[in-house]
Amino acid sequence: MKFVLATQNPKKREEMAAILGDLGVEFVTEEDIGVDVEVEETGETFGQNAALKARAVMEATGMPAIGDDSGLCVDSMNGAPGVYSARYGGPELDDAGRCELVLEMMQGQTDRSAHFETFVVCAFPNGDWFAAKGECHGSIAFAPMGSNGFGYDPIFFRTEEQKTFAQMTAEEKAAISHRGNALRSFKERLKKYLEEHPEMTEGA
Repeated sequence: MKFVLATQNPKKREEMAAILGDLGVEFVTEEDIGVDVEVEETGETFGQNAALKARAVMEATGMPAIGDDSGLCVDSMNGAPGVYSARYGGPELDDAGRCELVLEMMQGQTDRSAHFETFVVCAFPNGDWFAAKGECHGSIAFAPMGSNGFGYDPIFFRTEEQKTFAQMTAEEKAAISHRGNALRSFKERLKKYLEEHPEMTEGA
């Protein structure tokens, strides 16, 4: 049985494959099967946007689809960038530019607490669907540190590890990250669903 991952981000694909890869089913990307589904992220929450992605790709391919949406929520910025994390500050900014913008917005702030949030949604052609959520709490660093990861990783600092996400190895980050937590929860839900619906994997 094949599931389509509704993402164009290769690093997200790697994270998903690393955690979900031993379920005995095949995970393919839109690119693998020759589709490119543009989804307008009009949801007001991460869960709504993840569902929009999963359902759009499922409808376009006729296959079960997995969509996710994530973002950085900064307490002193009233939860911003939030669902606008990937496009915060406008299309002219890249990841580094968005990090710098958040640091500018945080100047003079004593409360630097923040968290990352991820929702993962799976949509099936028969109308079934389920979701999982993951969070990771930390704070906003005073300057970018590290060169690994992507997005806001260089400015998201974890006191417990004394590192930003961008200073961690992929394995260190996956063990504690919002997406890792969401995918581990999602994996248990998917495993249970497949056990309850053995017809889904017959002949797979």
